[in-house]
Amino acid sequence: MSWILLIVAALFEVAWAVGLKFTEGFTRLWPSLGVGVALVVSVALLGWAAKSLPIGTAYAVWTGLGAAGTIVCGILFLGEPMTVNRMVCVGLILAGVIGLKLGE
Repeated sequence: MSWILLIVAALFEVAWAVGLKFTEGFTRLWPSLGVGVALVVSVALLGWAAKSLPIGTAYAVWTGLGAAGTIVCGILFLGEPMTVNRMVCVGLILAGVIGLKLGE
């Protein structure tokens, strides 16, 4: 169950990170509120998952999946460049996350 919580926490991390683009420096109310809610939910779920997972593993997986997901969303939805270097680096992040899961 902790791993499921952690994955959902990472999805909320992607949501708030991508949402930052739409806040325009926190000058737009609704996107800013959405970012705030997603951030709180993400950190709360991380905290719950960390009750039974090592904090180093939980935090690394949370940030790794969040970073990889944010990069992919930027490419798919925000027109950011998809380069070989970026995709290799996302692959390395995901390999690290898988390695942490397998080592658990």
